[in-house]
Amino acid sequence: MTRRAALAAPNPSATQAGLHALGCGGNAVDAAIAAMVTASATEPGIISPLGGCFINVWPVDGEPVLIDGNVEMPGRGADPARFGSGLIECVTAYGGGLTTYAGPGSVAIPGMFAGLGLAHERFGAAPWGELLGFAAATVADGFQLSHTAASYFELVAHTIFAWDQDTRRIYTDDAAPWPPGHELRDDTLVATLRQIGEEGAASLYTGDLAARIVADMTERGGLITARDLAEYRPLARTPLRTTLNGWELACNPPPAIGGAVLTAMLRLLGDVAGPVSPEHAARVMKDVLDLRLHRVDVADDLEVAGHELLETIAAMGAVGLPTSSDTAHVSVVDSDGTACAITASAGYGSGMTVAGTGMLGNNALGEPELNRRGLHALAPGTRLASNMAPTTLRHPDGSVLAIGTPGADRITTALLQVLLHFCLHGETLQYAVDAPRLHVRHLDDGRVRIDHEESEVLREGLGGLRAADSGEPVPLHAHARHAMYFGGVGAALRTPEGELTAAADPRRDSATAVG
Repeated sequence: MTRRAALAAPNPSATQAGLHALGCGGNAVDAAIAAMVTASATEPGIISPLGGCFINVWPVDGEPVLIDGNVEMPGRGADPARFGSGLIECVTAYGGGLTTYAGPGSVAIPGMFAGLGLAHERFGAAPWGELLGFAAATVADGFQLSHTAASYFELVAHTIFAWDQDTRRIYTDDAAPWPPGHELRDDTLVATLRQIGEEGAASLYTGDLAARIVADMTERGGLITARDLAEYRPLARTPLRTTLNGWELACNPPPAIGGAVLTAMLRLLGDVAGPVSPEHAARVMKDVLDLRLHRVDVADDLEVAGHELLETIAAMGAVGLPTSSDTAHVSVVDSDGTACAITASAGYGSGMTVAGTGMLGNNALGEPELNRRGLHALAPGTRLASNMAPTTLRHPDGSVLAIGTPGADRITTALLQVLLHFCLHGETLQYAVDAPRLHVRHLDDGRVRIDHEESEVLREGLGGLRAADSGEPVPLHAHARHAMYFGGVGAALRTPEGELTAAADPRRDSATAVG
């Protein structure tokens, strides 16, 4: 019997890929894999096949598992002279202005396909080739540039995506952005997806595709070596566990930062009686993010630092602390009750199309936020920091939820607010996703301000928040309602009665399906 499932994904092609996987005998994990692979091929600039990912699976008959397919620092056996080179500085207006680095030297070891392969090996039921085949067919037919991708290209087409000739030719109009709806097709990428479908994920790490990646990186000054790809391993980790109003949550554990930060915030708010005010939520966000900035981001060992963050929270108690890149997400819950949440990232994009593959490289080594100790400062083989926090939840009444979001450091604050609305306040899932959001932002000059979507409720609720050191009001910065800056939450739910539903975020092009 074919399973049914609820899916939330970045675009309709991705949800259709998930439904195709179900039709091939697949489950929630197969559907999520197919949807993410298709999204990686049809949301250029937002995600790419050469990114990293985290896969949160909570089987109906077992304990939750987090598969770490995050990117890793390359350079095993590389000429030391290559470190510090191959980087192109790019200044963009995204998020109010940021500086990132593109180029071959910004590309970290990609882990997404290794992670997806392990998830399929452990939990999948549909043929691997079917999951990849739908993505290949979608690209072969030509796909339309989404509003989400087009809005990003408006900011970076002339910088990040202009320096590489192949990238510029396919994804830009001679370094100008294509409009939403423009049809894109890349036969080289089609061939690559079909090859991975036939040969398995190993082709990217020890096979023909791996050889192409290494050859192009070596020629153009990147850091990735044959040893880097051959020695990369996805890791199965035990998720962080916490509770919220009867719901049991499984979150992404350290060395990823996102799950630890989300868990810390939830634990501080978990014992609050009644609704959480915007001021209370903002204060908890600020206190946890302060600890992250000063204790976790610069730590030598992110795994140790992440657990120390949670120990600090536990010691301070639920009354609160002392006052002081582009991604994509897929959520699936199937009719059996298995939940799968996958968040993947390629950073802001390196702009590099790997010769002979059609695949765009990530720029994880060029994101200052993920490299607080300096660009190219990590030892080869080190997993990079990550904000990604795919989360699965179960309730004693039989409800099952998969949820996650893109949005860099807004991932944890967006998820916190949606979960408070849904799990604590008892509002509908779509209302929880639609509700106006806020984010406590640490500016480059050391100041803190609260970014928020235009909302009278938020303005009034945040008006009394004052800085602990000066007593002055914390500055507020308003964005338009449903601004892309605040993420793109996707959630899939199975109710106690077995009803399946999904919620997509109006802040980005996204799609839901139940089938």
